[in-house]
Amino acid sequence: MRRRDWIADIALAVGFAALDTVATLAGASWWPTQPNTIAWVLLGAQVLTCLSLAFRQVASLPVLLVHAGFTLVVTALVWPLGALVPANPDTIYAPFAASLAAYGPLYFCRDSRRRAFVALIAFTVVVARPWEPSILLITIALLRIAVGPLLALYFDARRRLVRALTERAERAEREQHLLAEQARAEERARLAGEMHDVVTHRVSLMVLQAGAMRMTAQDEETRRQAEELRVAGVQALDELRDLVGILRAEPEGDESPSVSGFADLVAESTAVGVPAELVEEGDPGLASPLVGRTAYRVVREALTNVRKHAPGARVTVRVAYDKSQVRLAVTNTAPTARPDALAATGSGLGIANLRQRIEVVQGSLSAGSTRDGGFTLEATLPAYVPTAV
Repeated sequence: MRRRDWIADIALAVGFAALDTVATLAGASWWPTQPNTIAWVLLGAQVLTCLSLAFRQVASLPVLLVHAGFTLVVTALVWPLGALVPANPDTIYAPFAASLAAYGPLYFCRDSRRRAFVALIAFTVVVARPWEPSILLITIALLRIAVGPLLALYFDARRRLVRALTERAERAEREQHLLAEQARAEERARLAGEMHDVVTHRVSLMVLQAGAMRMTAQDEETRRQAEELRVAGVQALDELRDLVGILRAEPEGDESPSVSGFADLVAESTAVGVPAELVEEGDPGLASPLVGRTAYRVVREALTNVRKHAPGARVTVRVAYDKSQVRLAVTNTAPTARPDALAATGSGLGIANLRQRIEVVQGSLSAGSTRDGGFTLEATLPAYVPTAV
């Protein structure tokens, strides 16, 4: 709880303690005509009961039980023990603070609402005193106790709705950004394809004609010029391939880390409560920059999925480098808890997008469950990918 919440709850507790004390002494509750020692002790207990509202956010169910216990003691002292004789027997013995105490369990204890409902029903029975049939008494008791739970259900539903709308708006904004990025990438690829189809075809014809001229020319000077033209055409084709590769590759603003960022990913995962271990074999320098960035994205997506869908699991990241390929394996054990609301925030296309990205660099990806209830994601990438690819 924040400091502001504590101050607000303490102020509410003190206010209700003063209100119930004044109301009791004024005869609006169980106060007798001739107060005795028991009455004064009960008045002190009522003040402490009201002050327990200060803990309604951290212990809402115990606070409700404290109010129910106090009401039950007062009711028992009136009847059947007869140790207390109220000046006005047709009043509610529960303090006004009971309404706020009944609010807490349904709003702050969403994981134990069944117990909260049972406690609220028992509390309502004690307050309504059905063994003393009175329509007015039962109606007032139901209104006093039901107002809190009804408000709690309303505000809880409103909070869930606002949270869902906020997450939907954020997700729509992220998806809009991704769609814009995808549109730009598709336009770059289209331009690259058109440039390759149109220019490469013509330059290739020029190179072939220059080669044919070199072979059929009669004098040495013509053959030399034809060879120079052919070499220039070949160089133009090589430069064109590099240019097309740049258009099809990631923009220059892509600053994704390479294989050197694996340790940071594992450390971040461990810091947020998902124990992870990194095992590397071979020389990381064998992986080209493009392959390194792709491998980094694979590990990042795998660790993100574990945090979302397998809380409490342990993760092992294995990376093997050699001259021809880079092999990745991210394996997690079976989860020890059920996924929370975070599991529903993704698009469900993470692995599919990874597979497309890996296929661009001539790699392969496989994913599936393990026998012990865990999950594994394996990727094989070529160690070197030229810019043109």
